[in-house]
Amino acid sequence: MTKTDLGLVRHGQTDWNAQLRLQGSSDIPLNHIGILQAKTAATKINPSDWDVLAASPLSRARDTAALIAAEINLPVVIIPELIERSFGEAEGLSHTEWRIKFESKEPIIGLESIEDLEIRAKALLQKMATEFDGQRVLAVSHGSLIRKLIKLASHGELPLSNDRLENLSLNRLVHLDGLWSVSDYCVQSLAD
Repeated sequence: MTKTDLGLVRHGQTDWNAQLRLQGSSDIPLNHIGILQAKTAATKINPSDWDVLAASPLSRARDTAALIAAEINLPVVIIPELIERSFGEAEGLSHTEWRIKFESKEPIIGLESIEDLEIRAKALLQKMATEFDGQRVLAVSHGSLIRKLIKLASHGELPLSNDRLENLSLNRLVHLDGLWSVSDYCVQSLAD
């Protein structure tokens, strides 16, 4: 059986990241720091490590991928399933406001449940294993989805509860013998 590698890069910083606001599926662009982060991180990515560069359709991920592509000379393939979890009407709230709303058990219109996110993440891993069998895919995506993918591949061992994936962090998963596993876990940014 062939080995498939999946590198998961969290997009560069946005103003909502800096303000600790939930972005979800809202299309919030990179800010000037995010652009610089992506350019810096791109110089630390070895082009010979990757066959495919993929991105979420949201502009913060697409633009991060485009900046990486300029450095490593790969075209960007948009994969809709790499999109971030939808937080519905809670998007734009601060993390404190989100916790209060979430803990109140009030229904949040448009919220993608953890269960639905897990179903989508499992389907994405299956897609990557079949459509990109034997390839090395670097995918620019989003914090909540990447965390869920890592959790699935590590069988719940990672990420640690207090770990926050920094913008431009790179985590690596590997698919071999029908199973996904985490080959490199890192919360720090490549841009540091």
